[in-house]
Amino acid sequence: MPTRLEDVRKVALALADTTEEPHHDFGSFRVRGKIFVTIPPGGKLLHIFLPEEKRELALALDPEFLEPVVWGTKVLGVRAHLPAARKATVLQLVKQAHEYKSAQGGRRKRAPSKGRSLPPGSAA
Repeated sequence: MPTRLEDVRKVALALADTTEEPHHDFGSFRVRGKIFVTIPPGGKLLHIFLPEEKRELALALDPEFLEPVVWGTKVLGVRAHLPAARKATVLQLVKQAHEYKSAQGGRRKRAPSKGRSLPPGSAA
């Protein structure tokens, strides 16, 4: 059965902490601000951002409706051609992308320390 954008939207928005927001000319689904899916104009394609091992497996198993999403020299995800895509596969990939980006949510980059810290109330 082909996949419809409405199917993807229903599943994505049911996932914890997910919002749908614009991203330039695209739509996007985000988990706590991190994009896990983008929707190019036209509603026939979906970009799903996956970790390398899941991305490579998906590309190998379903080349008839998936292709790599390339940004510069990096492959960041898969592009699903929704009219040709198997619904169950696409929805599973969306859930995997959500899980991947959700797991990244707790990691924040810290600025390098500029010397040692003094305890509160200490004079410099």
